[in-house]
Amino acid sequence: YQIARPFIFLQSAQSAHEQTLKLLNILDKTPVSFLRLVHTLTFRHMPVTVGKVDLPHPFILAAGFVKGLGFETEQQALRAVRDGVNIIPGWRAIPGLVGAVEFGSFTRYPRVGNSGTVIWRDSASQSTQNRVGLKNPGAVAAAAFLYQNRKSCPKQFGINIAPSPGVDDPVDVVEAIGAFLSRGIRPSWFTLNLSCPNTEDDPENRQTETLTKALCGAAMDYLNEQVAGSIPLWVKISPNLSYSQLDVLMKVFHDLGIAAVIATNTLTQPIPDNATMQGGVGGGKLYPYALSTVAKLAKIKQEKNYPIDIIACGGIQDPLTYIAYAQHGVKAYQYWSALVYRGPLAAALILNEI
Repeated sequence: YQIARPFIFLQSAQSAHEQTLKLLNILDKTPVSFLRLVHTLTFRHMPVTVGKVDLPHPFILAAGFVKGLGFETEQQALRAVRDGVNIIPGWRAIPGLVGAVEFGSFTRYPRVGNSGTVIWRDSASQSTQNRVGLKNPGAVAAAAFLYQNRKSCPKQFGINIAPSPGVDDPVDVVEAIGAFLSRGIRPSWFTLNLSCPNTEDDPENRQTETLTKALCGAAMDYLNEQVAGSIPLWVKISPNLSYSQLDVLMKVFHDLGIAAVIATNTLTQPIPDNATMQGGVGGGKLYPYALSTVAKLAKIKQEKNYPIDIIACGGIQDPLTYIAYAQHGVKAYQYWSALVYRGPLAAALILNEI
């Protein structure tokens, strides 16, 4: 990949991303036995239990990569499923190659996302930025697609649910989770994404005590009712919360029985093309913010003796960044930008370099 990367980077990040989606669509149609063989040969077996989930190794591909196509309406998305369209490119190939993947984010209803150029890279800092805008086929169509392909679904995957922008009703989240459970889709975990910085609403408002308790509480009550708590709930938060905010959130998570907190989502910054618009930054620029958040969470966890696991997400691209998080008790890691700068086997390379 290091040989091919300069040629890939001759394209814009947007073009490269679009080409990758086309490639994934092709790979999803081919047998995954070869990809699984590559996975077996390249990934070290380092089993870990995090957030009540047993993983064969501590890396999980973060939500945002295998998330699906955007649609105007639920009817259009369901029609595409019936017509045999692959509405979630990478759903089969990526887990075969890298192992655990978090699908999504999925909202209750489809979203077409933002138009134009929505993905950028900054090679100097090994960062990525996007304002895709929660583009996805919606929970119902995504669930219908996975049910239609249930015999080929990976054995282990997570599903990331995001509240619809501008909608704070817990019913929105419950219905999104229910779309999967009602169709017999049983992920290894659900993640509730309380922070999505690449939409036009203000995700920070969802991380108040009251709304966090309402959204997470409704999701936990529903999971306890439907599957007796057998599918754990994780929560993903933003990188710029204060210690006092994190302290409040951790108490809410503890009281509700949240199994893990993912720290963090991307960092909100102006996009390269238009300083008046915001996008989510991941990779190197996110790393110090995510690491600081993890350190604060670890301190709170230790002082309050909370059993909540902390999953690191932000700029994990080499042994140094891996170890920096591990020093705070982190046992599992989510990654995205590393795929861009180190290739599809980024996680395997990092594990072998430790």
